[in-house]
Amino acid sequence: MKFKPADHIQDLQYFGEFGGVNPSISDSSTYTFLSAKTMFDTFEGNAEGCYLYSRHSSPSNLYLGEALAAMEGTEAANVAASGMGAITPVLLQLCQAGDHVVSSRTIYGGTYAFLKNFAPRLNITTSFVDITDLEKVEAAITKDTKVLYCEAVSNPLLEVADIPALSKIAKKHGLPLVVDNTFSPLAISPIELGADVVIHSLTKFINGSSDTVGGVTCASQEFIDSLRSVNDGANMLLGPTMDSMRAASILKNLRTLHIRIKQHSKNALYLAEKFEADGLKTVYPGLKSHPSHELYKSMMNEEYGFGGMLVVDAGSLDKANALMELMQEKNLGYLAVSLGFYKTLFSAPGTSTSSEIPEEEQKEMGLTDGIIRFSIGLDNDIERTYNMMKECMKELNIL
Repeated sequence: MKFKPADHIQDLQYFGEFGGVNPSISDSSTYTFLSAKTMFDTFEGNAEGCYLYSRHSSPSNLYLGEALAAMEGTEAANVAASGMGAITPVLLQLCQAGDHVVSSRTIYGGTYAFLKNFAPRLNITTSFVDITDLEKVEAAITKDTKVLYCEAVSNPLLEVADIPALSKIAKKHGLPLVVDNTFSPLAISPIELGADVVIHSLTKFINGSSDTVGGVTCASQEFIDSLRSVNDGANMLLGPTMDSMRAASILKNLRTLHIRIKQHSKNALYLAEKFEADGLKTVYPGLKSHPSHELYKSMMNEEYGFGGMLVVDAGSLDKANALMELMQEKNLGYLAVSLGFYKTLFSAPGTSTSSEIPEEEQKEMGLTDGIIRFSIGLDNDIERTYNMMKECMKELNIL
């Protein structure tokens, strides 16, 4: 039976403390006990339904984690205060000094910087590979490799990872496959395709209103318990705890994710097809010209489309900057990083979200100066948006 992530979210039912249709927000940092023994049992993790201290867990965070685990089809999930607050504890939980990571070369700049610049301080090394070249992926694995890491759809070049094939390689070598699914929630379900751990930056599409940061790790109960261990759990000891108010807010927004993703995808496909027909170099997994178009189709939950992220090459950094400034002036969106907002956001990733990646390596992976990364908004009349964008491009001699 086909996995239907939105149904899993829909089927969750919570009642607030006083019968509210939204669960009550746990606005406490610490919790009281009627007996000292229950406090001891809770600290040891043996008293389900009891809470000790909100860095450990809180009802609001557990509600959100349960909903996200249902969405991804995992046994459990742990929410964190940011996307990086989910990513770095996962890597540190799986690796120790002397270990090695094989990672896609096109990943979020913060993840790249952590693996390239920070993890070596802990004697953890990383090989960055072209994740679409399965032979290179397998060749990079050594006896010290402990993790295979990728993004389902990569930031910012929209490379698509062959999750079933990567899962086979990972299992052959006894490695966990960790997949960042931030760009493709609902559209791709990595666990169903063989991944072991799924990460999201909740800041982006899942929250969808650009008013908070958050992250989540979805995995087996055993792995989530290890992250939360009071003795050696990376999430517990590094302390990237999500605030209860934010957890409650994201849970409310999660309920409309299926509607929003469909509109983001519909709008992005329309613009991608138009831009490509106009002769612009356009990268979008929904285009037949995308090298992984068929692969994406084989993995996707079809009703959610090819996602809201779109890349266009304006030809040079000067032209890219001028176009973004003009589009902002014409109220077509915001010159801003991040993604998943109701309005279109655009940025030049080489000088913003991927600036941590050295220039030579940017060139090697095809991240040229003129690239603009679009997070396409929820515009009701996308034809009107296209016509206005085209006028901006004509004015600047890009078209």
